[in-house]
Amino acid sequence: MRTDSSPGNLPAREHLPAGSAGTPVLDVVIPVYNEEKDLQPCVVRLHEHLKRTFPYAFRITVADNASTDTTPQVAARLESEIPEVRSFRLEQKGRGRALRTVWSASDAPILAYMDVDLSTDLNALLPLVAPLISGHSDLAIGSRLARSSRVVRGAKREFISRTYNLILRGSLQARFSDAQCGFKAIRRDVAQVLLPLIEDTGWFFDTEMLVLAERAGLRIHEVPVDWVDDPNSTVHIVKTATDDLKGVWRVGRALATGSLPLDRLARPFGDDPRDRDLTDVPKGLARQLVGFCVVGALSTLFYLLLYSGFRSFSGSQIANALALLVSAVANTAANRRLTFGVRGRGSAVRHQAQGLVVFGIGLALTSGSLAALNAATSSPAHSTELAVLIAANLAATVLRFLLFRAWVFPDRRDETAAASTVVASHNPASHNASSPTYGTTTGAHQQHQQHHPHQHPLPHQQHPHTPLPQRPNATAPQAPYINYDHNQTNEFRAGEAADRTWGDATMQMQAVRPHDHDPRDTRDAR
Repeated sequence: MRTDSSPGNLPAREHLPAGSAGTPVLDVVIPVYNEEKDLQPCVVRLHEHLKRTFPYAFRITVADNASTDTTPQVAARLESEIPEVRSFRLEQKGRGRALRTVWSASDAPILAYMDVDLSTDLNALLPLVAPLISGHSDLAIGSRLARSSRVVRGAKREFISRTYNLILRGSLQARFSDAQCGFKAIRRDVAQVLLPLIEDTGWFFDTEMLVLAERAGLRIHEVPVDWVDDPNSTVHIVKTATDDLKGVWRVGRALATGSLPLDRLARPFGDDPRDRDLTDVPKGLARQLVGFCVVGALSTLFYLLLYSGFRSFSGSQIANALALLVSAVANTAANRRLTFGVRGRGSAVRHQAQGLVVFGIGLALTSGSLAALNAATSSPAHSTELAVLIAANLAATVLRFLLFRAWVFPDRRDETAAASTVVASHNPASHNASSPTYGTTTGAHQQHQQHHPHQHPLPHQQHPHTPLPQRPNATAPQAPYINYDHNQTNEFRAGEAADRTWGDATMQMQAVRPHDHDPRDTRDAR
């Protein structure tokens, strides 16, 4: 599991402004493998739909991952015939690898993908990306399992889909409804932070992305879709299901052990109202109380079971000490992870040592209660001992929470914010060197580009402050793109994107404010 650190806090989510530049706002990726028959009808239909309904400039990118039929030729022909279509070929299979490679090098602020069979009704595309354009959400997914979705598919696929999503809810506590619908979108600035943490390169890529995004506190928007099953789908259900279950186990283990740096991604945009300073309202107190109570109740049951077991072969004082020691270690570990959100192994030993001090205080309270009971009666009943211990533990619980919150796991965010916050920035001077691209152009390559303008890879990332475009009209000149020639270019290897070796080019979005003035507007501003 990848444990790369995030590039730091991202800019607050803003509504993407519309301008007159040539960079597309939306890049729709269609990952394909041996789809020579379906590719052209899919691209033509999608292009016509976007031309008719999408108000911004767009691009359609065909990501061919190691097809062995004529799919590359079909993609090249579409690229030469339709200005908004680009094609890219990877020599390795894997839908996740194709999406990571293309998304990481795209300059569009909104990145989407859909399956080539177009099982999802395209009328859901604009509702899918609108919350990302407005800045309301970070990711968006189509859901076939929403109540208002209209789905036509066989009982077998329906059962598998619902079972898989139930597994995700039970094992990874996922709250999104449909992990595998081939209809998703993400903001590019979010993708640059999230993609380096995703390990899978196949069909589990979607699920891993959504689980990590949800655990990191990102906002996922769901769109009910109309979906018709493709009876000619080439997906191997058994192999895909097996790989998905392996991925669930891998991600679940990483989340349980805290090996993922999700704490660095939590609220990465700094625009969460829960982070605002409010007087007389301790941060996270309500959530911590609920978590502590749940952990405390389970710990008390665990303690009583241990005490009853130890009491069968030892005295009350020894049984109480042993039961309290074992339950205290488990209680500290559970509160550390679940109540106070401390992940990873850092300071774990110190936290356990401090927890043992809290244990000592609890031991003194419960042992003192037992001593008082034994002083009052020489042979107390077992039920009486349990009642006294429950009362003593309730008193110790209140003190334990206060000590945990104020001493063992104090909230140090305010103290370390200035030292630990790294604002992601973009240096225009080094843009060409750091932006992820598919190739570096040589002098001979530039001359070749003039003679072969129809060959295009994905473009360089633009300066972050360039205004974003409306869709240009038919007579508007197209923005130049970098030529892609296998013989005269230092090729960008798919593995480099899959291994996260691209540069950091986080784009800061421009806000749309009511008082912004367009210099082209000649109307009277009275």
